[in-house]
Amino acid sequence: MTPTHPLRDYERVIIGIDPGTNVMGYGVIGVKERKPVMIALGVIHLSKFESHYLRLGRIFERVRSLVEQYLPDEMAIEAPFFGKNVQSMLKLGRAQGVAMAAAISRDIPICEYEPRKIKMAITGNGAASKEQVRQMLIRILALDPDKLLPELDATDALAAALCHYYESSRPVAAPGHGASSWKDFIARNPDRVKGLS
Repeated sequence: MTPTHPLRDYERVIIGIDPGTNVMGYGVIGVKERKPVMIALGVIHLSKFESHYLRLGRIFERVRSLVEQYLPDEMAIEAPFFGKNVQSMLKLGRAQGVAMAAAISRDIPICEYEPRKIKMAITGNGAASKEQVRQMLIRILALDPDKLLPELDATDALAAALCHYYESSRPVAAPGHGASSWKDFIARNPDRVKGLS
């Protein structure tokens, strides 16, 4: 009889990735009876590799290794932040793409979240600082702050995984119910909105 993997005790396992070209963060959560718990947290240091292409290769190897180690059901990855430096954005986009390719190579579904969306899901404030995100994660997941890494990339990755859990656990509204756009509401209720538009 083959022993079951200890992570299979969880109903779902989600890996979060915070892409970076110098430091890449990762966080893994497990969900049991609708309660998320932290399984792993860490960073991948890349600055020792002088070549950008060697860094990309390292990202691919490490993310694929993490996928094989933790057997996630899904990956949540932070979307690159659109800044003014085009070269930095391009490098960050490549790092994200390589991490995604590592998950795809193991048939792991991927969801991408903007940094603002992740911050909003964790803190209720889309403009929250990385430190505020870290503090909320300590409270939500009952983490020991003394055992956390100093790099905020790790908690950012954990936040991406938790954001995905929250977003994917919401009940799906039946067609014709729930939130829709104002334009749809007007189209369905022309008599109720006369003189308002």
